[in-house]
Amino acid sequence: MVASPVLQVRYPDGRVSLASTDEIAGSRYANGDLAPLPITRRTWTTYNYAALWVGMSHNIPTYLLASGLIALGMNWVQALVTIALGNLIVLVPMLLNSHAGTKYGIPFPVFARAPFGLRGANLPALLRALIACCWFGIQTWIGGEGFYTLVGAVAGPGWTAATPAFGGYPWTQWLSFALFWVLEMAIIVRGMDTLRRFENWAAPVVLVAAVALLAYMVTRAHGFGAVLSEPAALGWGRRFWPVFFPSLMGMIAFWSTLSLNMPDFTRFGRGQRQQAVGQVLGLPTTMTFFSLLAVLITAASQKVYGTPIWDPIQLTAKFRSPVVIAFALFSILVATLSVNVAANTVSPSYDFSNVAPRLISFRTGGLITGVIGIAIQPWRLLANPHVYIFVWLGFYGGLLGAVAGVLIADYWLARHTELRLADLYRPGGAYWYAGGVNWRAVAAFGAGALLAVGGAWSAPGTGPFPADGLIPALKPLYDYNWVVGFAAALILYYGLTVLRPPPRPAAGTGAAGTGAAGTGAAGTASGPGPRAETADLPAGRPWHRRAGRSMLADEAIRPGSAARRD
Repeated sequence: MVASPVLQVRYPDGRVSLASTDEIAGSRYANGDLAPLPITRRTWTTYNYAALWVGMSHNIPTYLLASGLIALGMNWVQALVTIALGNLIVLVPMLLNSHAGTKYGIPFPVFARAPFGLRGANLPALLRALIACCWFGIQTWIGGEGFYTLVGAVAGPGWTAATPAFGGYPWTQWLSFALFWVLEMAIIVRGMDTLRRFENWAAPVVLVAAVALLAYMVTRAHGFGAVLSEPAALGWGRRFWPVFFPSLMGMIAFWSTLSLNMPDFTRFGRGQRQQAVGQVLGLPTTMTFFSLLAVLITAASQKVYGTPIWDPIQLTAKFRSPVVIAFALFSILVATLSVNVAANTVSPSYDFSNVAPRLISFRTGGLITGVIGIAIQPWRLLANPHVYIFVWLGFYGGLLGAVAGVLIADYWLARHTELRLADLYRPGGAYWYAGGVNWRAVAAFGAGALLAVGGAWSAPGTGPFPADGLIPALKPLYDYNWVVGFAAALILYYGLTVLRPPPRPAAGTGAAGTGAAGTGAAGTASGPGPRAETADLPAGRPWHRRAGRSMLADEAIRPGSAARRD
């Protein structure tokens, strides 16, 4: 190939883009969905990110978080404190990883190429993708169940008592599941702009619906039941802490998936302030407030019906007004769609595309996610709070904590947020390492994951792990799995990078930058407008001109646009 110069443009607000994606067009590691977004496509505002989190947080699993903790022996105050603290903790790595998406316009699997290598990035990407597929299945089952239950409240026993089919569930419930799945796929194949517009109006709708449900129940109950006055079965002493710490890890793990792949969304941001403020306003406040609404609604239901009803689907099924039922059905469907499409379909769509960029587009990755989400039989994970919080959330939280540790150590400590953008798509560049894999990242992840989940244990009769732990010596660490995985991987990766630094690529093979990625004059230039940073890249055919292949195809920088060739 003939080397040709390319410009990497750095804007006054710190964001970076390629002057043209033609220069990475020949790479088998690029397609229109994984390429850096041009500045003109980075349009999301603070409201977009706040609305995204409001829409994702207002969902039935969030509603059930407090009930799961109360079922383990906490009172409602302890449950809310645990939920709020967990979300404040996970917000930190979320904001740190979000920075790269906004600065470089790249999705999570491309960001992961910097520490793991162009090929090695498939390890964290596929891990994240498979977890998202499981969550997609869980949320789709919940959405279909809501549709089935609430339609049954109107249609009567002909719908709810239909002939049982697979798994002992009525065929009407399977039909509801299938219809909900199709609706989700219809949204994701239309792309991120459709998702943004959907989240913008879904967020206030769901919030209003939750407050309306609270007002309706309190009016009927003329107060609250004993849920608010019941003492904690665990107290605040020695019995509380062995439950608190694994529960806290579960709350962190609830959004630990998004703490990795938020670059999938922040790549669309107008700037760092917009994405950071939007997330701070949207995540911890919404999660805590919605959990509080769930507690108050349940307390009112206890006074009306004589027993606390934690499941909102079961609660609304007791209503008799067709208008109330229709409104409840619409709200539950919107809430579940909002979180499932955004949180559990966008990420694996990019992750599967990263495996074979030439063969798998964003849309194809979304369809793969949908199929796997059906295959994992998600209803099994929701039957037992011990399995749901301790096994499912706890185990994968430890794994993802190790990934987060590697990403943050590399981007913030080793590279000081400076990446060679074009090299993220080029074999032989700064992130090729040894055959496309950085052994330091793999070793750090493996060690962090082993320490985090190697001691996984279950109480007798409540889970799949032995009571003494998979590795008995590591059992005490499992109650702190996310923190252990994160800290161990971060320290080990940074230590290996300092002690055994990867070889620098030959001069002229990457964009000028700073930190571990190298230094160059362009990285120190200053000025009021965008500045160009030069590199040499192999020329190639512009993949983004192939009809029908790209949803996010870049465009050449034209005269008069914000960026310019200097």
